[in-house]
Amino acid sequence: MIIDRRSALIGVAAMFGSTLFAPIARAAGRDARPVIDIGAPSVRVFTPAQHATMTALSDRVIPTTDTPGAIAAGVPDYIDKLLADWSLPAERLPIIAGLDAIEARSMTNYTLSAARATPAQQDALLTAAMDNRFAGGADFFDKFRQLVITGYYTSEIGMTQEREYLPVPAEYNGAFLYSNVNKVYSA
Repeated sequence: MIIDRRSALIGVAAMFGSTLFAPIARAAGRDARPVIDIGAPSVRVFTPAQHATMTALSDRVIPTTDTPGAIAAGVPDYIDKLLADWSLPAERLPIIAGLDAIEARSMTNYTLSAARATPAQQDALLTAAMDNRFAGGADFFDKFRQLVITGYYTSEIGMTQEREYLPVPAEYNGAFLYSNVNKVYSA
């Protein structure tokens, strides 16, 4: 039996500890709320430009390497759904304001949309946010990074290709060499 997304989310949520973004905590079950369907988001959170920027930046947080990245794992759809159905309107503001600030900085610095910027330019924009070089940048970066990481590692790709799912791990081997480990296992 494969682990479900909510169970995986509980495990990933523990990684962030007490600074967990409230909508993620709700979805992980730390806050009583009915289970939502897997359909379309109940409200529109992002403008098309914000959605394009969010998608592009998700890909920079977890790019495609020898495993699929955030876009292939459906992270942008996850972020849409989580913010639409598990967040309060005020909790969306740091994400929306951060995307708008990154878009403005991209237009100023590169005279093009952040979604159309090169990967190096997008990395520079995310670094500016992380280093709090614009109002609310660090808050945006922390929350956005949490959204991308939880979306990725609770997806089927994150659980089965990035990590290796073993519902019942093999026998205990106290002499197993760490150099033989090629993936992080989840159970």
